[in-house]
Amino acid sequence: MKNRTFIVALAAVSVLVFSACGSKKKGDDIITQRIVKKASKEPIRMQVYHDDRDVAWIGKTYHVSVSREPADSLPIVKDEVGQKFVDNVFKLKVSRQDGSVFYSKQFTKAFFLQYIPENYRKSGILEGIVFDKANGDWLEFAASVGIPQTDEYIPLIVKLSRMGELAVSQDTQMDTNGAEGRSGQSVEDDDEDGV
Repeated sequence: MKNRTFIVALAAVSVLVFSACGSKKKGDDIITQRIVKKASKEPIRMQVYHDDRDVAWIGKTYHVSVSREPADSLPIVKDEVGQKFVDNVFKLKVSRQDGSVFYSKQFTKAFFLQYIPENYRKSGILEGIVFDKANGDWLEFAASVGIPQTDEYIPLIVKLSRMGELAVSQDTQMDTNGAEGRSGQSVEDDDEDGV
């Protein structure tokens, strides 16, 4: 009888030992595959964009036209994994009520080089130029040079005077609705078809 009790007790201890050894402690380690971003074979292009609007300015109505097109003639930009991006060319045209052209200019990133840091000169593209507002003697446009497919960009203000002169500055304000704190720096513009 004592042998039988000993054997049952030994069997119970063995079951406890084996069950304790069989359970695994759960760890906090997560095992996953590392995803390596591969560059596309073809350069990435932004969509063609066109905006036309009539603007009340200095007592008259002007027609403002802004368009964006990817330009294969411009230098290709590459990101850190070698993905290629096509830079853009923007065309701005401001016409009078009678249809005559007040101002016309084509913009590329090269026009803004003195207003952007070195890494944007090398890895950025001209992403946008859009009409913002008429403000006194100036038509104001928001422009940006950005690193493709990121949220990183340099905001710029482009102002066109009633005399056909351009002023460019970095936009240092988060709110693009106000003009306080912005300073316009005049730029030489040999291509303008002003007044």
